[in-house]
Amino acid sequence: MMKTNQYDIVLVNLDPSQGSEIKKTRPCLVISPNEINFNLSTITIAPMTTKSRQWPTRLKIRFNITTGWAAIDQIRTIDKKRVIKTLGKISSDEIHECKRIIKATFVD
Repeated sequence: MMKTNQYDIVLVNLDPSQGSEIKKTRPCLVISPNEINFNLSTITIAPMTTKSRQWPTRLKIRFNITTGWAAIDQIRTIDKKRVIKTLGKISSDEIHECKRIIKATFVD
């Protein structure tokens, strides 16, 4: 099974999905801490999209030559079998902003 780390960007097959859930195979940001990632068969991810706006629950990520958005409002837990490959990792500034958005969305 592939090793995934917190704040990795991974390519994930999200189908089947229902309703307004983000669909198809797409990059996702790994949100779960490494204690979970290394010991369970599941990880928690935020799907990414290029079609979004500057919403309070979206994290702007510059990856390769594309700007995308991690949908913190659509966080979900998936089986690691859905992960196709690791694409990269977000920057330390993006990690700090991700933590801020998660806290503002789910804690405060």
